[in-house]
Amino acid sequence: MKAALLEAPTTQMSVVDIDCQEPQAGEVLVRIAASGVCQSDLHIVHGVQSTPLPAVLGHEGAGIVEAVGPNVTRVKVGDHVVLSWVPYCGQCIYCLSGHPNLCSVAYAALAQGMLLDGTSRLSRLGKPVYHYSFISSFADYAVVPEAGCIVVRRDIPLDKAALVGCAVMTGVGAALNTAHVQPGSTVAIIGAGGVGLNVMQGSQLSGAVSIIAIDVNPAKLAFAYTFGATHTINATEVDAVSAVRELTRGVGADFCFEAVGRPQTMRQCWEMARPGGTVVMVGIAPEGSELSLPANRVVREERRLMGSFYGSARPHSDMPMILELYMAGKLKLDELVTHRFSLEQINEAVSALESGEAIRPIIINDTSNNTRR
Repeated sequence: MKAALLEAPTTQMSVVDIDCQEPQAGEVLVRIAASGVCQSDLHIVHGVQSTPLPAVLGHEGAGIVEAVGPNVTRVKVGDHVVLSWVPYCGQCIYCLSGHPNLCSVAYAALAQGMLLDGTSRLSRLGKPVYHYSFISSFADYAVVPEAGCIVVRRDIPLDKAALVGCAVMTGVGAALNTAHVQPGSTVAIIGAGGVGLNVMQGSQLSGAVSIIAIDVNPAKLAFAYTFGATHTINATEVDAVSAVRELTRGVGADFCFEAVGRPQTMRQCWEMARPGGTVVMVGIAPEGSELSLPANRVVREERRLMGSFYGSARPHSDMPMILELYMAGKLKLDELVTHRFSLEQINEAVSALESGEAIRPIIINDTSNNTRR
């Protein structure tokens, strides 16, 4: 099959032929219809985050089940599926306590570049090729754990459904599941990219009355109004913390989200919250970076500092719910897809995201099979 292969950090991907084995026990072969290009993929390309290489990247995909391995009972050939990059086990303490996004089995295997049994289904010229986040959707096909396949309605366009596999789940989930944004609240969001825009959508769904988008890209800020922003702040023109306090009558926001992944903006996010407010870190910071906070104020001002990993997702219930909201016209997905590319144009898609030109580039593998609405 064709796949986009990354052989070393800070290099471009090459679209080459690689070998893909049949799915083993508990695994599913999916024909990829569409795959979103995410900042996390860029982190690997740029060497900010690490993963075993050579690897096929891509972790935000949707497609159609082509084959199933032994002991697969949840999905069948022909099912349309969104892929989740946390294929939770259902047995560990986190899964049993209602936090499958923190599954210890999946988390332990995530960085190894293998599937859950510790082996790869991908190879080239007789040498192993590593998986990325259990999915590797920058390819014609993907072998994935059954637990990472979320069956969805067949009338849902797969290029939109793919986005729910990462950006939409992460952003909407941060607002709904992690922070529990309250009706009538004020919300500030640093970062108006694919995740930040979906934090805005989740906040709007929760009934927030004031949603403040903060970014350095004027085009993204203009776009933010489409996704629920009531105010925007260009952080290159004004001090973002002061601007948020001015918009909130000097108090600070009830809920603040950081969707960039930089210690500097994480600290700003904390400063934007009112005493007693909730601060949620959504962006993934570079490996080894640290966040410094004033210890005295952490106690005296009772800001709640939270992390949100994958939107505190319960994939098999949350993802279909999000897609039902989309089909009912209550959540925007069409507008997120600003650029479309073929697999052969993967490096152009990466450049479009990197430059800020694209909100969410989509790699389309099969435009004849349910990828347009």
